Order: sequence, then C-alpha cells, then structure tokens
Amino acid sequence: MTDKINPALGTEWFPSRWGPDDERGAGNLLGPHKVLQARDLIRTGETISLGFPYRVGMPLSPGRTFGLKMPGGPTGGPEGAVSRTVWNDDFICTEIGQIGTHMDALGHLGHQVTYPCGHCDTLVYNGNKLSEIWSPYGLKKLGIEKAPIFFTRAVLLDVQGLFGRPLENGFVITPDHLRQCLVRQGMNPDDWLSPGDVVLIRTGHGSRFFSEAETWYDGEPGLGLEAAEYLSALQPVIVGADNFAIDVVPPVDPDIVLPCHQHLIMRHGIYLHEGMNLDPIAEAGRYEFVYGFAPLAIEGATGSPGTPFAIL
Repeated sequence: MTDKINPALGTEWFPSRWGPDDERGAGNLLGPHKVLQARDLIRTGETISLGFPYRVGMPLSPGRTFGLKMPGGPTGGPEGAVSRTVWNDDFICTEIGQIGTHMDALGHLGHQVTYPCGHCDTLVYNGNKLSEIWSPYGLKKLGIEKAPIFFTRAVLLDVQGLFGRPLENGFVITPDHLRQCLVRQGMNPDDWLSPGDVVLIRTGHGSRFFSEAETWYDGEPGLGLEAAEYLSALQPVIVGADNFAIDVVPPVDPDIVLPCHQHLIMRHGIYLHEGMNLDPIAEAGRYEFVYGFAPLAIEGATGSPGTPFAIL
C-alpha cells in the first residue's frame, strides 16, 4: 500500500486480537461475569433513559431524513361482528442505523487505501475489504446483528460539569480533562474502568439537540485522538457521548477526519453510541451505574437506533 501511516490506526492494526474472522470486536469482553458485576451496582432499581425520542424536527445529518406516516385512520378493520376491532400501523422512512440516538456497527466506518498497482479499496474492522463485504442490501459482514446485548457497568465522565457549562463546538477533550472529571467525581483516576465497561462522555452538546436542531451537525465538542487512545487502553466495550460523532468537529487536523472513530471502531472493535441524552443521569448525580442496550438485529445494518438506559 502506498498511503501514509494513519495515526488513528498506526501499523499492523489487524488482524483483531480475537482472530482474523472476528466480527464481534470488544463485545468479546462481555459475558455472564459482566452482568453479575453490573447487578451489584443496582441500589434503587430506578431506570433513566439515555436516549432522545425520534420525531420530525430532530437533528438530521445533511442528506438524511426522518418521516413517520400512519396509513389510514385506522389502518385496518373493523373485524369481528361484536368486537369491531380496528388497529393502527405506521410507516417510517429513515436511515435507521445512523439517526438520532444510535449505535455504530463495526462495519460502519472505514479507511481508504491505495495499492501499488493503483487500485483503491476501503478497509474496515479486522482488515475486511469493503469491496468484499458491501452489497446494496446490507453488509455481508460486520453488520449490527453481530453486536451483543449490552448489560454492563458504565461510568459517566461529566466534562460539561467540570467546566460548569456546555462546551463550544471545536473544543478538544484531552486525557487530562477526563482524569480531572474522575477526581471531581470522587473516583480513582488510576483504577476506574474494567475491561468490558462502558464510558459515556457528557460534553453539553446534547443540551442543544432539539433547541438547535438545524445547526446541531455544524460542529461539536468531542474527544481528541489522545483521549481516544487513553480510553482504548482501558478496554471499554462502548464509548458513548451526547454529541453526534464522539470526535471533536471540526477536526484538529483537516487531513485527519474522525480519527477517534477509526481508532476505536477499526483498531479496537469498540462500539460507539452517539447522540445520547446524558443530562438526566448527570442531574441524578450518579457517575457509576448499569448500562443496558439491545441493538436491533437488522442483518447488514450499519447501526441501530433504540433507547439505551441506566439502572441506578
């Protein structure tokens, strides 16, 4: 290959530590032991949604759409001479895996390479070639159906709380900021995460989700590559945030776009949960809790909508 070394990936970033055929990534860190560990964190049994509702008027990345229609009123019936039963259906038109609060599949993001012969291809997680796994009807490998059901310990890093305000677009979150959050939250910065845990980053961008929907995708505060490297070394299964791409936007270097995406998803198989609503959990004052999420098992999809939740 003739490309320069990508700092987000480095060299020899595949095959995966779980083998050349792996499609599960950091999901391999989960298992019954993580469920049982998480169970011990439950104190009150209260649940808090970590996602936004899906509705017309929510932020949309340029080119994407969301529409809900109800065919008929009611859609069907009546049936039954006595019950006169009727029902309502709905029809939703949207990029189902990449809208609102959603999780990225491991096949979502890639890195284009040029071979000495001049041929270009795109590599995704575990060195899979997009030319071999792409189809117009979904990914042949690394779709969201390969992700596990998530029920594990989560830690909130409240960077918004650290600064006392929502961060500005383009604000780069560093490892020092994350460690400062831990100290402020009364957690040990040298021992705060176990393999298979979830890390959630509150930047304050989520507070603009509906109020500034038209400009929400224009930029965002987010992780710099050094912060992503700091987190990946701790082996989380998921990194989530209340912004749309985890990464800071615009990028620090315009020649290196979405490096945290590439580093976390492609090099380490870590799932990203984007567009989260982290204000309620921050307002509850809990920084350690159970995280739950079951991605829709849509074969070949690049991601999944749905409602992640915390159990306190």
